[in-house]
Parts: sequence; C-alpha cells; structure tokens
Amino acid sequence: MSANNPIKKCAVYCLALRLDINELAKLLSDSTLIRIIKGALLIEDNHSWSVVFDYGAVVHWNVSAEQQVKLHQLLLNHAENPLSVIEEDHFTFALNCPGTRIIEDHIEIESSDPILIFALSQGMAQSIKLASFETNAITTIINTNYIPKSLAENGRIKLSRHNIAKIRGQLFLTKSDIILNYDLLDTPDFFWEYPEYEAFYSITAKYLEIAPRTQVLSKKLETIHELFEMLADEQKHRHSSILEWIIIWLIAVEIGMTIYDKVF
Repeated sequence: MSANNPIKKCAVYCLALRLDINELAKLLSDSTLIRIIKGALLIEDNHSWSVVFDYGAVVHWNVSAEQQVKLHQLLLNHAENPLSVIEEDHFTFALNCPGTRIIEDHIEIESSDPILIFALSQGMAQSIKLASFETNAITTIINTNYIPKSLAENGRIKLSRHNIAKIRGQLFLTKSDIILNYDLLDTPDFFWEYPEYEAFYSITAKYLEIAPRTQVLSKKLETIHELFEMLADEQKHRHSSILEWIIIWLIAVEIGMTIYDKVF
C-alpha cells in the first residue's frame, strides 16, 4: 500500500439495545463536529469518523482505542439495556483507492466522503446488530435444549409450573426483542434520500451476508416459537389435570357424604 493511502483500522461494536441519539448529540455538539442523519450520529474528527446508531451499534473509522473507550463510556451512560457481552468486529481500510470493495476484511474506499463512510457503516452496523440477535437466539436455544430432551426421554417436562412460566417469559422476551427490531435489517430509509450511495451499502451487506443470515435467524426464531408453544401446551395440560383431580375429589367427597347419610 502506498504512502498516499496507508492501511487504517475500522472497528464495529454493538453495545446496547438502544441509544439516546438526541441526548448524545446535545452532549457532543459543543466539543465535536457532529451530524444527525436519520436517527444516527456521525462524529468527525481529523480524518476519523465514528457513526453511532440508535439501535445500539457504533462503527469507528481510524479512531484510536483510547478514544473508542472514552466514547463507549459516554454511550453506555445513555443506553437502554446495555449488553452483558459486547459484540464486535474488526476490519482494515484504505482511502482514495481506485474503487470501493471488500476483500478478506480489508475495505478499499474510493474517497474520504463522510456520507460514503456513513453508507458503508450502515451495513456494518446492521451486521453487528444481527450478530447480537444471533447470539441471543443461540444462547436461548442452548439454555433450553434440555426441555425437548426431557420430554423425549420421560414423556413429561420435569419442571414446576412456576419454572415453566419463567422460561416461557424468557422465550417471549428473546423473541419479542428480535421481532420488534427486525425491520432494522431491511435496507435503511437513508437511501430513499441518498439513492446514489446505496451501492456502497450493498457492498457491505453482501460481503457480510446480511440477507442469508437473516433467513437463518428466522429459522432460529421458529425453533424458539415451537418451544414456547410446547411449554404453553404443557402448562395447559397441567392446569387441566389439576382441575380434573379437583373435580374427582369433589365427586368422591360428595359420594362419601351420601354414603354416610344413607348408613347413619
């Protein structure tokens, strides 16, 4: 690589479920050059850029590790549901290349146009948010894998009604968190206003396989939904069984009282 376009570092993180972009903009506007673009914050500083998205993702271009940590602390102070395990991805990049492309996690960019950087960041941020969804779904499936095994081996789920209700709640939260944010994986609205930049977004979206990974995530959600329904059926069955036993005991008591009246 020539001295005119040296290799620099790009880092992508998913920090939380959501970030308060408006509040962050107020805090940063006095000391930093910022732009608010379609619910995202573009921070510029001497050929370095950080792009912060309201769905909890941030993309750093040529930003030092110290500056990243400093910004992350600020972001997490204005975050909703910070992640216990932060998702991250890393690339290298070079500016002023003949064209824009990604090869083996190295991004060649044809100019230092901030909107071009922003367009590329859209796909990278979606990818890291998708990684967070994937981790959440896989962890949920692994943690509840013993339930269908128990049903297959014993014909019943060896859990109390209270524990079944708690697991159903956890499954519902996992599923709803993903589904409510599923539209984040569509082509961003930004490109309705800037269609000339959509090709750059497509480069990252294709390289990071957002579309096929989204389809796989849908299959994982189906698995979670099936488990949720199975536990719901188990709860209904147990509730019905309890009602049946109550009715049986009431009938037995009534018969006993009738016999007692007849005999005595």
